[in-house]
Amino acid sequence: MWGAFHFGRYSPVGAVERPEDNLASLSFDAGASTQGSYLVLADARAPAWWEGWRAGLRLTAARANRLGYYGLGNDTRYSSDSLTTAGPYFYRVSRTYVAARATIQRRVVGPLRALAGAAVERSDFRALPGPSVFRTDLASGTVDPATVPFTDKIIRAGFVLDTRDNELDPHSGVIVEALFASGTGYTRATADARVQVHPVAKLVVAGRLGAERMGGTPPVAAQEEMESSERPFVAVGGYRSLRGYHDGRFTGPGKLLGGLEARYAVLWKPLTTADLHTSAGGEIALRFLRNSLIVVGYGRGSEGGQLVFGTTWSY
Repeated sequence: MWGAFHFGRYSPVGAVERPEDNLASLSFDAGASTQGSYLVLADARAPAWWEGWRAGLRLTAARANRLGYYGLGNDTRYSSDSLTTAGPYFYRVSRTYVAARATIQRRVVGPLRALAGAAVERSDFRALPGPSVFRTDLASGTVDPATVPFTDKIIRAGFVLDTRDNELDPHSGVIVEALFASGTGYTRATADARVQVHPVAKLVVAGRLGAERMGGTPPVAAQEEMESSERPFVAVGGYRSLRGYHDGRFTGPGKLLGGLEARYAVLWKPLTTADLHTSAGGEIALRFLRNSLIVVGYGRGSEGGQLVFGTTWSY
């Protein structure tokens, strides 16, 4: 069971139609669960306060006390029987996370923006009682004990091409990101393209193709996420990457994402080859005014299904 608090202020864009949901916003969120998880988040964004510029600052302190951990690599196996024979925490780990992340973007020409950013993050993992995949990987060295806990100092740069008609609920346009990041002991190169088309009334077809490669010796905390211009997201697995699988189901230094969906038509069709994990499902979305969106859905993969919830589209 979770309890949560939210406070937010924003400056509306006014009568002029533009893609940003507001000129600037400031929000504070706090929540805690009966299982020992908590989240404290302060987020300041200025996507249109200064003409040609956009900036963001995000401060986070969180603990995911039942975070999924299934091992490292694309071919890790999941067996629901293990939860009965080995205990309920066999595929779980506790992760504590504190971070400060700043991003600034400047329009270069037309819809093309240059991006620069920096972040400081500290992550710590704790094995839960009983046998677990994380405890085994930490003892064997698959997860380097020197990276638990781990303090990461990151600088980022790249370019963003954005022609979306609305950033919160796009009906047409594309966003293409080419990003490079250097962290403590590793590098990260990310390319991502998302497109939305509006062929007929009440139907939006959206597609996505993204890839990421990490060099050096990235810690497990960095491998669990994929970079983006706004904020990193858990991949592969979960609402923003592969909705039919649990968060972080497939963790590793290389990632490939592909998807195609018809919004409001309840159809999800990812790319499929012998080396990709696929899922299917559907969602219902409700939009309130110009800056509020609620998405509820269900995704199902080869290991079962799960309900998903978001306040933006997954991509």
